[in-house]
Amino acid sequence: MVILGIDPGSRVTGYGLIARKNGKLVYVASGCIRVGEKALPERLNTIYLGVSDIIRQYSPAEFAIEQVFMARNPDSALKLGQARGAAIVAATQGELPVSEYSARQIKQAVVGKGGADKTQVQHMVKHLLDLSGTPQSDAADALAVALCHANTQQSLVAMAGQAKKTVRGRLR
Repeated sequence: MVILGIDPGSRVTGYGLIARKNGKLVYVASGCIRVGEKALPERLNTIYLGVSDIIRQYSPAEFAIEQVFMARNPDSALKLGQARGAAIVAATQGELPVSEYSARQIKQAVVGKGGADKTQVQHMVKHLLDLSGTPQSDAADALAVALCHANTQQSLVAMAGQAKKTVRGRLR
């Protein structure tokens, strides 16, 4: 199962793909969709088309994206929300389930503390996926989103299994 993680941005949107093989999370691909200095509608279209191309190329089964955080600049937060929307529409058009995680949840899942900085996230992504080099910041953030999703899904499956055992035990 391939998971696509997205770190949205109105100028640079990071993407990262991981897969679970033999019980281990492995790197598939990562990179950035760079939109340049175009007007906002063209940037949003570039993000939509870029995410759509990634979905067509890698056929992920899951899609995870970072939630909007309230930035100091409300205009930046609005643009970030629109970039997220373009990526989410690409995912829904590709019939992928969409999961959203806060920056704090992602950092907690990957680094172990919700207040981690970007270099700590990059270091842990490199370590967890056994990469030979350090991924670019936006790509590392996107891989962290995918890792957070994989870990969350694995925890939910484990909890569901425990709940099922408990219910069976009560029925006996």
